[in-house]
Amino acid sequence: MKDKIKNKNNKLKKKWEKESILDIEYRNYQSLNIQEMNTLDYKEALFIDKRSYTQYYCSLIRKKQIIIFTFVPIEDYNLVSLKISLFLLSFSLYMTVNAFFFTDNTMHQIYKNEGKMDLSYHIPIIIYSSLISSVVNTILKQLSLSEINLLTIKQVRQMNKSYKRAKEVRGYLTIKFIAFFIVSFILAIFYWYFISCFCAVYINTQLILIKDSLISFGVSMFYPFAINLLPGIFRIPALRAKNKDKVCWYKFSQLLSLL
Repeated sequence: MKDKIKNKNNKLKKKWEKESILDIEYRNYQSLNIQEMNTLDYKEALFIDKRSYTQYYCSLIRKKQIIIFTFVPIEDYNLVSLKISLFLLSFSLYMTVNAFFFTDNTMHQIYKNEGKMDLSYHIPIIIYSSLISSVVNTILKQLSLSEINLLTIKQVRQMNKSYKRAKEVRGYLTIKFIAFFIVSFILAIFYWYFISCFCAVYINTQLILIKDSLISFGVSMFYPFAINLLPGIFRIPALRAKNKDKVCWYKFSQLLSLL
């Protein structure tokens, strides 16, 4: 009889400990921000990520649409001043890249159209400039954003190792931010010089250049709303699957979210 009571108490104790651990893990997961939630492992996401398709889609937009990311408050580990610097540098980049595509053929076409903008002729220029600017912006983001680096500290559970990792990340971020300010300063000077020379030489094309740049910038502002519709199509069904075996779908959705 005593053995039965003892076994029963042990089972209840193990069950209570297991539930307590789950409660602690759940509370820890409640403190995760958007980046951490979106990069969870499949097994972790099955346990904690109960967001709807719309909520997940909005989380991607808040991270990847540059105006929203820069000016709408969000719980992340990036400096607001660097986000604003990146935004301002981004617009200058679009104008400079567009100016590079104004070749002799482009000038001849503008002359034939009597200074009017032929949108059908400029569409390839707008697309190319948008792609090139997106690539350059991606590189600049790697230098200016600190969230991914700081999150590595949270992943370390032991205090002494966490302190050591924090010192390493601090040194790395210091070098990275200095590099960003040097690169951004050089680029800003180059943008200013190139655009000034262009506008001084090609006075009649200034308005067309501004229009091209605004359209390219507008495309880059709009495409996150379209491209980010895709990841949730695979992620949400993977997390709602009865057999919990849609790992490939989940990983594919994470790859799509990087676009």
